[in-house]
Amino acid sequence: MLALLVVVALSNIQAQDLHITRLQYGGGGDWYSNPSSLPNLISFVAENTNIRMDPEEYRVKITDTDLYNHPYLYMTGHGNVKFSNEEVHKLRDFLTSGGFLHADDNYGMDKSFRKEMKRVFPKKEWAELPHDHPLFGVYFEMKNGLPKIHKHDEKPPQALALFHNGRMIVLYSYESDLGDGWEDVEVHKDGALKHRAALEMGTNILIYAYTH
Repeated sequence: MLALLVVVALSNIQAQDLHITRLQYGGGGDWYSNPSSLPNLISFVAENTNIRMDPEEYRVKITDTDLYNHPYLYMTGHGNVKFSNEEVHKLRDFLTSGGFLHADDNYGMDKSFRKEMKRVFPKKEWAELPHDHPLFGVYFEMKNGLPKIHKHDEKPPQALALFHNGRMIVLYSYESDLGDGWEDVEVHKDGALKHRAALEMGTNILIYAYTH
């Protein structure tokens, strides 16, 4: 029933097909990593829900004039993240005006990402989402919360969020590596179960962002 209500909510806001946009950032980090991840996620959402998905993976910089045409941003990488002063202000305005950012640590961007987000929102603190948060049941039931795809530092996976006026504006998937899980199974050899779990979690994130 919940899934049906979500699909109805999505149909009410869709003036065009939903799409996912990869964020290109500076600092030297490989923002372009996991090339098969977003195409696979987009296909999975289209094939396993009634949501109309734009098949294209869009790419945008924070300073691009069409930033606001891309309400759902995804960023990942292994290396350094660096925002210019202009990007800090524009990203803050974008997120507090209705935009959403999903940041997925591909192992290596954690320290710099947290530092840059503190520049964007100096007064906001990360909140860890409990396993009973609606994000984990908005479409697929993720009873254990964020799935663990890669060992990394062998810490438990954390779904960390920033909120503005009660709305989640940033989701940071840490110690999980959903992007690796979305990639073609043979790339990281994670197996079909982890691949499926990562795609289901990605679907939940997309639906939650567009309906809350």
